[in-house]
Amino acid sequence: MTAEIPSGTVLAYGVPPGPGGLGHHAAHVLASIGPMYPRLRVYGPNTSGDPRCLPQGARVTTAPAPVPAWRRRYTWWRYMTGAYQHAVDAGVGDWLATELATHPFERGYFFTQIACESLAVARRQGARTILDNPNGHIRDFREALCRESERWTGWPYFGHPNEAMVERVEEEYRLADRIRVSSMWAKRSLVTRGVDAAKVFVEPQAIDLNTFVPAPSRNRAQGPLRLVFVGSFSLGKGFQYLLRAMARVGTHRVRLEMVGATGDVWCRRLLDRLKAGLDVVHAAGHPLAAYQRGELFVLPSLHDGFGLVVAEAMACGLPVITTDSCGASEWVDQGRSGWVLRAGDEDALTSALEEALQRRAELDDMGRAARQTVERLNDAGNAGRLRQWIGEEWRESP
Repeated sequence: MTAEIPSGTVLAYGVPPGPGGLGHHAAHVLASIGPMYPRLRVYGPNTSGDPRCLPQGARVTTAPAPVPAWRRRYTWWRYMTGAYQHAVDAGVGDWLATELATHPFERGYFFTQIACESLAVARRQGARTILDNPNGHIRDFREALCRESERWTGWPYFGHPNEAMVERVEEEYRLADRIRVSSMWAKRSLVTRGVDAAKVFVEPQAIDLNTFVPAPSRNRAQGPLRLVFVGSFSLGKGFQYLLRAMARVGTHRVRLEMVGATGDVWCRRLLDRLKAGLDVVHAAGHPLAAYQRGELFVLPSLHDGFGLVVAEAMACGLPVITTDSCGASEWVDQGRSGWVLRAGDEDALTSALEEALQRRAELDDMGRAARQTVERLNDAGNAGRLRQWIGEEWRESP
């Protein structure tokens, strides 16, 4: 049954619905609330995303590009990617606030980084707001990346988030009525930094169990152990620890397939240096084939509010190695479907790879246990639970 349709219900995202972590996240939110509010007003930058994700009757308003993409490639922003991202998101935020100030709304669901100005508009209009925060507390994120940059590159951290973005998002935390996160780990990160626990609602990400499936037949467990890493090649994803651990285990014993976009110039240089002499291949593209070719998935994140790729790999029947700073680690049964390690612990990651090699004959069984876990935790109720919570929040009087 369709809920009562408010005349001014809005959704604003910074990454349009479609493939990839944040695109999938936006698509899940649309799938959850679209049936309730078919007259939803949707706002987003550059593109409306995959039209199949949009509910029938939704009105999409596309933001102008506040900073041309060429400026990131051909100006100093090539090296200052944090400043570039802040300029883009603040520009979208200013545009969005102007739109909403002239088109009043009653309830709004906003993704973080573009929401600051609109949340202030909502306060003035008396509108109810939900902020979607895909990671943990943004200051934790920045501090982890600053430490990693100093250690691995010898340079201060110039990437996303910069200090201006941290201050921007902290203001969003203050202005939002409620905050949605995707794991208990993310909630603890916010609460430890002073966000009111009563504001924060936990709902994990939804996994496409029809797309992400185990291979019809597994390749034989022979030759080097086949590892898979999916994600951006950035310091926050911990690829540096994986490559170092591989070198310690032995170049002839493991091989790695990496799927994702290379990070900033410093990460590209670091990747090239650390993979030298290792059996590593990498490319951009859809990760399904890599999941299905692999034997073990590794994501040694330093800060990840959920880590969609961990759950995708589990859905494909892979055991996983991840860290206690990745929200999806809450889905891992230690020693049965994978390993959860302390973030940034190279020794622990090396030991886990050694144990996986010793237990190689068991990895298929561990992968089956991983798939069963995702099926159990990612039932049809995911969208329903998010929809129910949003409906309850938005039925309340402002």
